[in-house]
Amino acid sequence: MEKKTLKQRIKENSGLKQAVHRFIMHPVKTRPNWWIRIFGYVYLKRGKGSVIYRSVRKDLPPFNRFSLGRYSVVEDFSCLNNAVGDLTIGDYTRIGLRNTIIGPAAIGNHVNLAQNVTVTGLNHNYENVEKRIDEQGVSTQTVVIEDDVWIGANSVILPGVTLGKHCVVAAGSIVTHSVPPYSICAGCPAKVIKSYDFETNEWEKVEKSAINNYK
Repeated sequence: MEKKTLKQRIKENSGLKQAVHRFIMHPVKTRPNWWIRIFGYVYLKRGKGSVIYRSVRKDLPPFNRFSLGRYSVVEDFSCLNNAVGDLTIGDYTRIGLRNTIIGPAAIGNHVNLAQNVTVTGLNHNYENVEKRIDEQGVSTQTVVIEDDVWIGANSVILPGVTLGKHCVVAAGSIVTHSVPPYSICAGCPAKVIKSYDFETNEWEKVEKSAINNYK
């Protein structure tokens, strides 16, 4: 008979799960209690030379994964949140001023996020009109940002989006669909406006957006 892990036992026992969650998370502030945060150095994985500035809000409970790669930086007044899904950030990546990053999200290496960017793998459920929205829980879809991506200021990356390698998101864009590698997208909702042609070695304008063709 297969032995169940402690985590499995907690998940299968609703009362125990609720008690453990209450011990870890503040019910109003929706962030880890202070007695959990003081042990962040134990369970939050950080690579050599990485920097998280003191003003960053770390809503990072230990029941989901958080990792920050080597020589990566999270700038002032940002918020990191893995309460509903893992949050991983690669090497040599910069999370800019006042960014909000909510898991589940996987951010690659050499990624640059400018100021006031939101990346979220979370949506609030709302479909049942007989219940308040805050009673209906959340749904999640992982955001994937591949290596060597640049996201302009005030952009929003929504759940389930994949940004391909070496793509650019123009400032102020709302990205609702995945973007192919070596592309530039812009707008609300964002559409691919240029892509790199490896035959001509030039960036070419895209007449008809291919944004929905990349999964």
